Amino acid sequence: MHRTLKLSLLVLLAGLSFDTYAQKTANVAISTDSKLTISRFIYGQFAEHLGHGVYGGFWVDKTLPVPKQDRIRLDVVNALKRIKIPDLRWPGGCFADEYHWRDGIGPRLQRPKMVNTNWGNVTDDNSFGTSEFLELCQLIGCEPYIAGNVGSGTVEEMSKWIEYLNLDGESTMATLRKQNGHPAPYKVTFWGVGNESLGCGGNMTPEFYTDQYKRYSAYAKNYPGAKLKKIASGPNSDDYNWTEVCMKNIGTGMWGLSLHYYTIPSGNWGHKGSATKFEEKEYFNTMVNGLKMEELVTKHSAIMDKYDPEKRVALVVDEWGVWTDVEPGTNPGFLYQQNSLRDALLAATTLNIFNNHCDRVKMANLAQTVNVLQSLILTDKEKMLLTPTYHIFDLYKVHQDAKYLPVKLNSPDYEFDGKKIPAVSLTASQDASGKIHVSLVNLDPHNNITVTAKLDGLEWNHITGQVLTSANLTDINTFQHPNKIHIENFSNAKKDGDKLIVDLPAKSVVTLELN
Repeated sequence: MHRTLKLSLLVLLAGLSFDTYAQKTANVAISTDSKLTISRFIYGQFAEHLGHGVYGGFWVDKTLPVPKQDRIRLDVVNALKRIKIPDLRWPGGCFADEYHWRDGIGPRLQRPKMVNTNWGNVTDDNSFGTSEFLELCQLIGCEPYIAGNVGSGTVEEMSKWIEYLNLDGESTMATLRKQNGHPAPYKVTFWGVGNESLGCGGNMTPEFYTDQYKRYSAYAKNYPGAKLKKIASGPNSDDYNWTEVCMKNIGTGMWGLSLHYYTIPSGNWGHKGSATKFEEKEYFNTMVNGLKMEELVTKHSAIMDKYDPEKRVALVVDEWGVWTDVEPGTNPGFLYQQNSLRDALLAATTLNIFNNHCDRVKMANLAQTVNVLQSLILTDKEKMLLTPTYHIFDLYKVHQDAKYLPVKLNSPDYEFDGKKIPAVSLTASQDASGKIHVSLVNLDPHNNITVTAKLDGLEWNHITGQVLTSANLTDINTFQHPNKIHIENFSNAKKDGDKLIVDLPAKSVVTLELN
């Protein structure tokens, strides 16, 4: 009797051990059956006149002891150059539809001051205007993406801004640009025709907005060497009717249609949740809400396909990211939040979604670049740090303008409180030199996952890798410890015949290079 009981206990413990510690597995097939390219503009950024994003972020006091060109902060510029950001969207955001561009040109001391009514009612002295923004883009080596004022502006105002920037000839606007120190045209091609016109950009109906778009668009002229890529103000989140009306009334008369979606950890705009103090429940809910991006991109794309089966109109997700409550003690109108490992995992998962929908998603812009929302960079006077999200864009820069490799994934689930989501996501591409890059995310905070990938028709022998992870989901980089979360070399991947085997750590992002 005693021996039987002992044997039963051993069997029970063995079963418990297997259930608790069994390695989870995922299987993926990666093929070359694609003629698609992952647009580099998916990795775009966003800089609004908001909080310390522009003033105190990019544009600093002339006495601040950091390297500068004029008042442009060069350590920030160099950090963005390293990750090859392709474009920068400016001046907003909601600010765009109260911004009048002529206030931001000419001698700075003569520029009128304005009140930023959207973000904290602070005074903006317009010292950072059109020429300063375009110099910033030139220093970074990125394309400017300007959002025009449809909400409180006029057709003439936007038309003259385009003429001022792009005409290589004789006119009052071109002469004014030359007088302000830039003889050659800037040739800005990306233009937003308004921003969030359904809300802060004018509270318009889609029918009214599409008429306004066509009117503004008619006077947004193409000048030699500067054919415009006009982007219509699109839906917020799951407003599928807005997309339907825009596609029906505008169709291919636009280069792109914008989509805005923010991941709110709690799902409640009134109390979004802390950036740093959260438990696994809040983490899980953040990922559930973030993964809604897959549904949004799929459904909006399906509507666009009805009117544009050749996919000539881009879906432009030009505001996305995690939006939490502001850091305690900071101005609530400045939207300053910290940036944790959780945010990095969300960023990588979202970029995987965009890459895997690169047939329709041609541009996206993280909100925002410096000191605002899910930023890449935080500054405090002369101090600067790179956030975990910055490191994701560093890991993923290899996918810019690379050939998209389709993936078929069978992922285990990450389960919490009776709910579940796929634990693994990934994207793959092949660059011009033939190197294959695979980026993988494990959202499960507890379990390593063995990923077995079969790469059909792809020749490779050598593997290198990099990983981003940390001990805790709440880990952050601070000015006292700016490198707590950083990229490290990754060696837990191997070639097994024609398969790739990866031991993907819990709560991690890995990018592999195969050649």
